[in-house]
Amino acid sequence: MKLSFVLTTLLLSFFFNTFSQNTNQEVIIENQQPFLLGEITIGGLSTNSYNTWFEPNFENYESDQIQIDLFKNQLASYKILIFMGTWCGDSKREVPRFLKILKSADYLMENLKIVALDHRKESYKKSPQGEEWGLNIRRVPTFIFYKNGREVNRIIETPITTLEDDILKIISEEEYIPNYASSLHFD
Repeated sequence: MKLSFVLTTLLLSFFFNTFSQNTNQEVIIENQQPFLLGEITIGGLSTNSYNTWFEPNFENYESDQIQIDLFKNQLASYKILIFMGTWCGDSKREVPRFLKILKSADYLMENLKIVALDHRKESYKKSPQGEEWGLNIRRVPTFIFYKNGREVNRIIETPITTLEDDILKIISEEEYIPNYASSLHFD
């Protein structure tokens, strides 16, 4: 019995260590800015050359706490998936702001996943693990809200009004049509 438990534990450990993706992988190409690729963390955005844009855009954003308080409790029941490019101007602006809103809402960061997409021509807007597959990620950043395992809505590239207002509409299940909604045909 003990041997079986130990073998099972070792096999599971091997499986997860072999097939799990490293976070905050950096791609460095000669004569180009490095970029992050695959699953990343807020800590990854706070390091090296990414912090030159991440920290100022995070710190200088004045979030609307009144609106945040309106959706704060409901937001806790959502999982959020962010697709971004550390090479993308819109991502550099909107992702730090979005993360500041989540922090102001005391959002449980274990319910957040951030995936950085590729900038190279041969794998443009793709990730090493294929997290974007079937999700019609055409523009970044894309913030996808899930409830009970089902996509509820998304913010694409930039908010319609403000991030706080758009989040409130999504969480309140009001009508919300994101930018570039016509590109959301599913293959």
